[in-house]
Amino acid sequence: MTHVIQDRHQYLLVDNISIAYGTSTVVDQASLTVGYGEIGCLLGPSGCGKTTLLRAIAGFADLQNGHIQLGGRMLAQTGFTLPPEQRQIGMVFQDIALFPHLNIAANIAFGLQHWPRSERSRRVDELLELIGMSGCQNQWPHALSGGQQQRIALARAIAPRPQMLLMDEPFSGLDAMLREALVPEVAQILRQEKISTLLVTHDQTDAFVMADKIAVMRSGQIQQWDTAYNIYHQPDNRFVADFIGEGDFLRVTVNDEISVQSCLGLLEAHKPHGLNVGQKADLFIRPDDVLLADHSPLSGRIISRYFRGPHVFYRLLLPDNQILSCFTPSHRNYSIGDNMLIQLDLDHLMLFPITDESI
Repeated sequence: MTHVIQDRHQYLLVDNISIAYGTSTVVDQASLTVGYGEIGCLLGPSGCGKTTLLRAIAGFADLQNGHIQLGGRMLAQTGFTLPPEQRQIGMVFQDIALFPHLNIAANIAFGLQHWPRSERSRRVDELLELIGMSGCQNQWPHALSGGQQQRIALARAIAPRPQMLLMDEPFSGLDAMLREALVPEVAQILRQEKISTLLVTHDQTDAFVMADKIAVMRSGQIQQWDTAYNIYHQPDNRFVADFIGEGDFLRVTVNDEISVQSCLGLLEAHKPHGLNVGQKADLFIRPDDVLLADHSPLSGRIISRYFRGPHVFYRLLLPDNQILSCFTPSHRNYSIGDNMLIQLDLDHLMLFPITDESI
């Protein structure tokens, strides 16, 4: 079925929606857009409202306010919810739920019953080739590996050529090595098919690998809707900085538009930070900003170490009792209690004003 794309940049439009269960607001004034053929992601801790937002797009939760459009067509607004079966949206869940009594071809063709037999067969063959499983039509789900089952579930979801694909924690049941291989493969398939997609996950690696844009959620609100690069390097607020990746807040005083005074001395960067001279602030420093130095006036005492294979993660106690984290190559071995000489490599200063939350 063909459809008119009115705005490729706002193919999915979620505009200021709120969702409540009883007196509890679960999603609070959330807005985002996903372009045609783009992959978006809802990322956040458990209970932040990301699955509820996904359910609203699918048609399983009513809106308290705001509206949702897909390809220019209204899916939901206050007092109106288009039934899920009329939305032309495919879904892939954590529970793959392939039909055990149907072979692979029949599983993929499950949503194509209204298609002519020849077109059905052609679509199944096309998708099996796309997911790298040509010739598996007559196999049974129980004979497949977890990764193969996930590919079949994806093929089944996109077989009817839905306008949108929603994925709810689809990789959480897979082991780490399989996920590392499968996630980029799935992203490539979706982009090749130009399937607009919204993924829900709590795993930052999945989000970074798959998504063109990521919504970081907290307590029902979208804290930042941006690219992975910007969320990591230019977080909008303290929560996003702390939630994404690893790092520490270091109390500093603003010296001028590109530098701050800290317990490690004067720290400078190349870009203005926008805070006032003399203002107290917290500087967020990631472990990869902290480098080993053979000769440096800066040092910290190691209070913990965690071996991670290719690198070691250290926690350092600074002279004023603040904490800083760093990585070193695993062959550079230090012990708890050692003093480590360090230097900082800061391209820009991630500064956040002091608030009641940060004290």
